[in-house]
Amino acid sequence: MSPQASEFALGRALVDPAATPGMDLATLSQVVSQGRITRLLASLGAQMDDCGALSRLPHSARRHFDSAELVHTKQRSDLAYDCESIRAAMDAIGEKLVLLKGGAYIRGDLRPGRGRLITDIDIIVPREKIPQAEQALAAQGWEQAKLDPYNESYYRRWSHETPALVNPRRGTTLDLHHNILPPTAGPDIDATLLFEQLQDIGDGIHALSDRDMLIHSATHLFHEGEFHHGLRDLWDIHQMLGEFPTRDSEFWQGLVPRARELQLEESVFHALHYSERLFGTPIPAAVRGEGDKYRRRLRRPLMDFLFRRAFRPTHPDCALPMTGAALNLLYIRSHYLRMPLYLLLPHLARKAWMSRTAGKEESLDKA
Repeated sequence: MSPQASEFALGRALVDPAATPGMDLATLSQVVSQGRITRLLASLGAQMDDCGALSRLPHSARRHFDSAELVHTKQRSDLAYDCESIRAAMDAIGEKLVLLKGGAYIRGDLRPGRGRLITDIDIIVPREKIPQAEQALAAQGWEQAKLDPYNESYYRRWSHETPALVNPRRGTTLDLHHNILPPTAGPDIDATLLFEQLQDIGDGIHALSDRDMLIHSATHLFHEGEFHHGLRDLWDIHQMLGEFPTRDSEFWQGLVPRARELQLEESVFHALHYSERLFGTPIPAAVRGEGDKYRRRLRRPLMDFLFRRAFRPTHPDCALPMTGAALNLLYIRSHYLRMPLYLLLPHLARKAWMSRTAGKEESLDKA
């Protein structure tokens, strides 16, 4: 199967970074533009550096990759600094600092962490420790964003994370999780299973196990309705699937059973399918066969239509017909996956009313 990433310039560069210096300047310009939009420019630069391609780029293109790498280096340094205060807060309540997503990739020196850009820091603690964690983080200078009573109540009752915390001195955002999906989502995830298989990634910091890290990444991607970082997140999965089996010879053997134990096999099978389809990720035949049997129940043609459009840069050169409609349908799907209709419909109605009221108040303020 030919990787569909070859349909646009950035995808071709990701799949075959060694060939990138041979692109003409117009195509290189598309690679840079699409890489910046998807936040994959520094990640691509790391791949090109590995194969000696980065040094062969013309200066007009190379300077963009160098700039993106500087941003990544700064974020890496900031993450290390912020982890000190977060770890102190976790030590104060007798809990481990467990990083999720991009922060874990970077601090764990994992392949997807090379060049990875992050927008916030994500951590997870047991649900019963959330009040203590919030107090300890407040003592370290992390403040909760101000919310109206309805949204505050929504987070506390229905979400898998607290309202975002902000360090006002540094402008850093911290997301404090107690699970990887909301309690209203279909899968009833037992978060204690995640804490049973943590791995130490150094400096007193922990991350989910390799399998759980992959499963969480897939779950986050295929339960979200905003795909502006969709290609980057799928690239993370491709990178993990290339690295984790080399660290654990039984990775593939245990992946599907672990996904079933967490009730998250649907997202994992989607992740395997689209990683292989876009980037040519090698998937063992036995695992692919299980996924194919499962995906026959998932309205495969419709999903392929939607995700083929979602996993493209939001760039004029990449748009396919009906991309807007596909993204809207995926947004609706994400809400349906997160909440049953008897909760979702009143919630959306309330949010729409609040948004309309806020708009009227803003208009009056400007009058």
